[in-house]
Amino acid sequence: MIRKLLLPLLLVVPLTALATPSEDQGLAIAKAQDKANKGYKDNVSEMTMVLRNAQGSETKRYLKSYSLEVHTPGDGDKSKMLFDQPADIKGTAILTYSHGLAGDDQWLFLPATNRVKRLNSQNKSGPFLGSEFAYEDLSSPVVEKYGYNYLRKEKCGNLECHVIERTPKYAYSGYTRQITWIDTGELRTMKVEYYDRKNALLKTLVNEDFKKYAGKFWRAGKSTMTNAQTGKSTILTVSDIKFGTGLRESDFEPSALENMH
Repeated sequence: MIRKLLLPLLLVVPLTALATPSEDQGLAIAKAQDKANKGYKDNVSEMTMVLRNAQGSETKRYLKSYSLEVHTPGDGDKSKMLFDQPADIKGTAILTYSHGLAGDDQWLFLPATNRVKRLNSQNKSGPFLGSEFAYEDLSSPVVEKYGYNYLRKEKCGNLECHVIERTPKYAYSGYTRQITWIDTGELRTMKVEYYDRKNALLKTLVNEDFKKYAGKFWRAGKSTMTNAQTGKSTILTVSDIKFGTGLRESDFEPSALENMH
């Protein structure tokens, strides 16, 4: 009976259009993870960024990060970052509107030029201000941005994780694919491997020191991005996060970047 029901479907739908069980499972976990983060409204965090070269020398930067929840289908949240120290980067700010299949909108304010520059949506694979984070890494997660393939379940430290391959659907991504480790209990992203356009491992992100805020929302206290090809790394640590601070849409206008410093 099942074969009789499936046969007409196979005749009219190309085989490439049929989702496999692993694709369905990967997508379902991505949607569940997205749902778990719904309702946070906004948050503000104090952060430290440490840039470490292959020899171990470090440079520290201090910044504030702001996020605003967006409810438009197919879009991600809005976010901005403002650097406070050191003096050579003080006042630098970046604003990101995350999207699904379309390129993210990003604007950069540089105090030296005293103007807001809109970034090219087709060139986001470069390093952000010399760090190991690319401009496209700064966008918030959007389910529609990727295709998913569930690979396996395995131990990740003291936890058990889903291992899912996600493939960027956006044509100008700097990555061919990403392998993510998501813990089965709280659906937190514990690790991500990024593969470059030659499908070679480029870098790895490790998230740790998670804390739960407002009784629901998990955030990593430390995120380390390590470049497998250069030996450089960037460490982001969070010292304080506040939720529901009353941020508004007007706070995330490109023109507002000029007034942040």
